[in-house]
Amino acid sequence: MNKRLQVIKYLVSDLISAGVAWVLFFIFRKKYIEPEKYGEFVGMEFDSNFYLGLAFIPLFWVALYALLGMYKSIYHRHRVRELGQVLMASALGVIILFFIVLLDDEIANYQFYYKSLIALFTMHFLLTFIPRFIYTTQTVKRIHKRVIGFKTAIIGGNEEGLKVYREMETMVPAPGFDFVGYVSVNGKDHLLENELTWLGKFQKIEEIIKEHQIEEVIIAIESSEHKNLGSIITNLEGLGVNIKIIPDMYDILSGSVKMSSIFGAPLIQIDTQIMPGWQFFIKRLMDFVGSFIAIILLFPVYIILAILVKLSSPGEIIFKQERIGQHNKPFYIFKFRSMCQDAEKAGPQLSSTHDNRITPIGKFMRKTRMDELPQFFNVLRGEMSLVGPRPERQFYIDQISKVAPHYRHLQKVKPGITSWGQVKYGYAENVDQMVQRLKYDVLYIENMSLAIDLKIMAYTLIIIFKGSGK
Repeated sequence: MNKRLQVIKYLVSDLISAGVAWVLFFIFRKKYIEPEKYGEFVGMEFDSNFYLGLAFIPLFWVALYALLGMYKSIYHRHRVRELGQVLMASALGVIILFFIVLLDDEIANYQFYYKSLIALFTMHFLLTFIPRFIYTTQTVKRIHKRVIGFKTAIIGGNEEGLKVYREMETMVPAPGFDFVGYVSVNGKDHLLENELTWLGKFQKIEEIIKEHQIEEVIIAIESSEHKNLGSIITNLEGLGVNIKIIPDMYDILSGSVKMSSIFGAPLIQIDTQIMPGWQFFIKRLMDFVGSFIAIILLFPVYIILAILVKLSSPGEIIFKQERIGQHNKPFYIFKFRSMCQDAEKAGPQLSSTHDNRITPIGKFMRKTRMDELPQFFNVLRGEMSLVGPRPERQFYIDQISKVAPHYRHLQKVKPGITSWGQVKYGYAENVDQMVQRLKYDVLYIENMSLAIDLKIMAYTLIIIFKGSGK
């Protein structure tokens, strides 16, 4: 599967569809709207506004689709989902364009607004949906014919695992699973070994998923192992894989799963969605717009802090360090350097209240959280969010996970510049304090909403202005 090529196919199609829809809408206005306004046909003149719209409006649509996640999991799309997403995106985009582009038009009466809205929506929706429907149909057919398959691992290798494997392999049309192998849970479940490759023990699941690029996981453990189900799901949730279980486990996870017929497969899919889709869209929009505005408005502050950091001690102005982000993916976080150069030459060390490695300007920046300002660039790059659990280094994640395995819950979402744990607890000085702070970040994920995000940002601003950060 060439996912990048498939994404490019959808993207190019969307650009062309949006461009053609804009041309047709422009012609519609010239032929039907303007004659009613002026009382005569005024000519089909393609002016500068037309070409400006043709250049930027398709880019607007593609950006909107990207924010709505319409280029993610490109091979997991199905036709009903395509219809729903294109309908929602078209309606939202047309309303935005109406207020930006159409609202200041001179019109004879308000009925022309409604005609313009309906015409633009209809043209854009049909021209976008039809090619997307064709591409998605082609993909579904290729999956059903086993041309495309998602790399899948079965958790559990005894009777249940064997039954699931044989049922999926003989199903027509194919459900889309490309079985790579199975993972044992108790060390004794190896009935599958004659039909599938043994990938290892569940304790090594993270390495197994990375090594074999697993996309789908089917939990098929025995009744005697149901007590391990919670910890199995906890360990899988932060790894970016689709998790499915066999139907007879439904009563164990009351309310936490939803029925799902993925290409006909009789499985239950774990619902890992934390917020409604529209709230995730608003959150992503807030991240992008908020970070962009912050960088512009705070540019003088960036310059002043850069000079002060440079004058405070020898070394780089921007401190760059690898952290672990969403779905366990590493990235480099940016901060204004608040410590002396080579502060960790003896190995990873957490800072403390009276840490002599912290520079004078560093103490001020840490109290006001201004050392975090360069992370707005991390947000623009899509590595972080404005609000989310603080990202940690792998060195400390390994230590925290030994005491608190539920740390993996934090990797379900993007890390943030500020967090509930950061507001309530501040910087941690040791692993024990990290674990204590963890409960606030877990609470955030369990109660995640736009309202909570706004409250956390408000409290963060109070900390900045008071300079009361720990």
